Amino acid sequence: MSNLEKATFAAGCFWGVEHIFKKHFNDIKTRVGYIGGLSPNPKYKEVCNGTTGHAEACQIEFDPTTTTYETLVEFFYKIHDPTTANRQGPDVGTQYRSAIFYHSPKQRILAEKVTNQIQEKLSKEKKLYSGSKVVTEIIEAGKWYDAEDYHQKYLEKNPFGYEQVQQQVQQLVQQPVQLHVETQNLSE
Repeated sequence: MSNLEKATFAAGCFWGVEHIFKKHFNDIKTRVGYIGGLSPNPKYKEVCNGTTGHAEACQIEFDPTTTTYETLVEFFYKIHDPTTANRQGPDVGTQYRSAIFYHSPKQRILAEKVTNQIQEKLSKEKKLYSGSKVVTEIIEAGKWYDAEDYHQKYLEKNPFGYEQVQQQVQQLVQQPVQLHVETQNLSE
């Protein structure tokens, strides 16, 4: 078995982000936490107040021989609206921003590539998201802080708990990811 890699995404409330990744990719490990802020050892209430600068995020451990990082990034763009700054649905604040926290230079390159593809597609198909410009931050992963235990696998333990995943997004998730296939055919 190869070494596991990490991928870290912020796309609104971390309960739903973790839940939908885990539901779609059964060969990954997930945990939720806080990243991208300045305060050490942030707690949920502090992050929710927007005073720490951290994002609620989902960190994924995956085997790159069975699930590629590029596939995870493509899926990330399917599960939220990357055109809304500091908000997903009714969740508002910098803690709910859209961000990809890369763990290597290769991940940064792939994240930028997929983001550019999404922006190009958005320029042609205005109805993909609510806005016309991708505002997702692509930043180097800094210090990760696990969220409190009760947040881990929250929607597995509370199946009727809050999840901000729009119906449109749920339908998109059912479709296969094809962005990288389309770009590989550009040379024809």
